[in-house]
Amino acid sequence: MRNSSADQLILETLGMHKSHLTSHQIYEGVHIRLPALNPSTVYRALDRLVNQGKVTVSDMGLGAAVFELTGEKPHHHLVCQGCGHITLIADDQIAPLISNLEENYHYKIKTNHLVLFGFCEKCQDTA
Repeated sequence: MRNSSADQLILETLGMHKSHLTSHQIYEGVHIRLPALNPSTVYRALDRLVNQGKVTVSDMGLGAAVFELTGEKPHHHLVCQGCGHITLIADDQIAPLISNLEENYHYKIKTNHLVLFGFCEKCQDTA
């Protein structure tokens, strides 16, 4: 299999899901369409796509790295430490904080991805 074919299948799989996927979940999605695909091919393709800036990898504290298509606009997440639910935070809610940090600490912040951990409404009673 050509690398570009694996890359394209991975990009399509990520595009079909609006959530973050682990490398194993991506492999399972691609494997349905191409059963002969080896897991190591998927892992190498993911590394290549991350290096090309087409895919973003994140540690959401869930025990495995998760991947998503790289978006045009920065976005951020709240991750529940109770149930693992991930909530998207719009950049316009975080951008003022980033600007404030840059001004007060004299930094030029390059990150486009912030992950905050806590407990969702459902899990707060059990936390």
